[in-house]
Amino acid sequence: MGKRIITEETRKEMKKVLTEIQNGGFAKDWLIENQVGRPYFRAMRNKEANFLVEKVGKELRSMMPWIE
Repeated sequence: MGKRIITEETRKEMKKVLTEIQNGGFAKDWLIENQVGRPYFRAMRNKEANFLVEKVGKELRSMMPWIE
């Protein structure tokens, strides 16, 4: 099951991400993203807010007042 979900391509991409974190590239990009008002971050957040799992999660959290 695991090999179907985490493929060789996934592993390669994860290694690229780790390299970007280790060499400072991720931090540099994140700082630039914040300096220009986070357009990519905001777009992704808005897009993902419309996913069914997010809508269901919001509804479920509203039923759990102790997690506020």
